[in-house]
Amino acid sequence: MENYQELTAKQKTFFQSGKTKDVQYRLNALTKLKEIMTSHEQEILDALKADLNKPEVETKRAEIGLVIGEINFMIENLSSWSTTQEVETPSTHEGATSFIISEPYGSALVIAPWNYPIQLALAPLAGAIAAGNCAVLKPSELTPHTSSLLAKMINENFSEEYLRVVEGEVETSTALLKEKFDYIFFTGSTGVGKIVAEAAAKHLTPTTLELGGKSPAIVHEDADLDETATRIARSKFANAGQTCVAPDYLLVHRSVKDQLIAKMQEVITATYGENVSESLEFPHVVSERHFDRLHQFLNDGETVVGGNSDRSRLFIEPTILDHISWEDSIMQDEIFGPILPVLVYDELPEAIDAIVERPKPLALYLFTDNEKVQDDVLTKISFGGGAINDAINHMTTHYLPFGGVGNSGMGAYHGKASFDTFSHFKSILKRSNK
Repeated sequence: MENYQELTAKQKTFFQSGKTKDVQYRLNALTKLKEIMTSHEQEILDALKADLNKPEVETKRAEIGLVIGEINFMIENLSSWSTTQEVETPSTHEGATSFIISEPYGSALVIAPWNYPIQLALAPLAGAIAAGNCAVLKPSELTPHTSSLLAKMINENFSEEYLRVVEGEVETSTALLKEKFDYIFFTGSTGVGKIVAEAAAKHLTPTTLELGGKSPAIVHEDADLDETATRIARSKFANAGQTCVAPDYLLVHRSVKDQLIAKMQEVITATYGENVSESLEFPHVVSERHFDRLHQFLNDGETVVGGNSDRSRLFIEPTILDHISWEDSIMQDEIFGPILPVLVYDELPEAIDAIVERPKPLALYLFTDNEKVQDDVLTKISFGGGAINDAINHMTTHYLPFGGVGNSGMGAYHGKASFDTFSHFKSILKRSNK
């Protein structure tokens, strides 16, 4: 494994120069990052097509558009975010004033995943830049075309003592985690997140963990089934289900289950065509290992929609499994693929208890207009974030911090939350000697 002490030493020296703390320096870097993304748009589209067969419209919206939106929001608000904040001082501290200074941590390590390899690399990197940090970015080796492009985009336009992309296999991440960074931002699985947290603990390095889990979509008996079917199907099967906040399973009131499944079948056909395997708009599974893991789940329950697959093309069509129990293999871990199991409930407390008994999910989606049901779910179930009568879109707004809780992660980002995540807030009491 390569030794990265020289790289981290260069970044620490550059950070100590104070250049990255200058707000204009940060604004220039953010503007440059946006310009780089714009000028490399076609290369980004090509790389994601090669790595995941991701359609152009999805890449423009979820990869390029979301990050540029984040950068624009940061540029617009950075001056106010970085201003020293004056706060009240207790009357017992006569003659004193109090204020809070936001300061960057120093050198940050960002480890990005493969499922949204542009968005989940550059959105946290933009947060690190906005807060005034230097940063090292490690993309996923499972999306090699995108990883190589990220290295080109960053390494050819920024000095390594400021921003650097380091490519490599798992051993590269292991070597980087041995270095003493001032902050670590990791997006990936819960299992690997524990490894990152253990490595960070050796240096007492503060860490954000953006993980995953089994995110439920609860469909109550009064839900608008046409809208519900559309919103669940499109959010679940986007990127072939390889989305950390995609609905992992349906928990549906028994009285509307069959109607909902029928309507979801209609949405899938309308979106991808009668033969999804011929669609140019449906991504493939990232690797053979992930394909094999997903394919085993097709043995659970009864396949009522889809079920076709082709290992040679890493293709699994949008699939819905009925007659699933909590004991089935598909309900033991996050699915992260285009397979949607369906479970039923008769009374709401039954559904709530089933979720509460399990690890806290990253997201939860509730489809109902009943405000009592909404209140019960929101107050009784702990989860990272979510939506009512919608799915996924809570993570696309700059005004909502995005992150998990418990097994689904710690910390949050997006919008000002990204600036806050990569900043230490220094509290100062100033007293006169008069």
